[in-house]
Amino acid sequence: MKKQAQQIETVALPHLSAAYNLARWLVRDEHVAQDMVQEAYIRAFKYFDGFRGGEIRPWLLSIVRNTCYTWLQNIKGVEGQIEFDENRDSGAYEAAFGSTDNNPETLLLKKQEGTRVNFAISSLPPIFREVLVLRELEGMSYDEIAIVAAIPAGTVMSRLARARTMLRAELNCPAIKEGQ
Repeated sequence: MKKQAQQIETVALPHLSAAYNLARWLVRDEHVAQDMVQEAYIRAFKYFDGFRGGEIRPWLLSIVRNTCYTWLQNIKGVEGQIEFDENRDSGAYEAAFGSTDNNPETLLLKKQEGTRVNFAISSLPPIFREVLVLRELEGMSYDEIAIVAAIPAGTVMSRLARARTMLRAELNCPAIKEGQ
């Protein structure tokens, strides 16, 4: 048991940030996201014997995803939306993209644009939000996202295309290039 704990700690802890990021975007509450990640890691530990090898990240993130969706279904239903909170959610842009210019005007514009992007992402339905976050913010491949979401890779690609289209519409942008 102690060896198993050390083994899962070694392979799973490096993905804690990705797990939290996915949970936060799905449940849209940082405290609930922390609880979801904790619950997911407990489940991962409990079912680590069932892990069949390969990449741990998609396996772990699928547990996080399932934990979040279970919570959403129990609390509000998957279609229920948690209110966007600008003060709570606006820091994600800086965390994801960083800031290299300390000019107050530039920082303000970046913060406003980050808030706009965060709001647009938050307005997407969960199935589209999750593939967008996993691809664009976590840099996962289509195959890895397919494992996490338990859907075919083709479905990942179509959901991602729809998510980008919906995001463009929300932001009133003519185009968002691949990987941006």
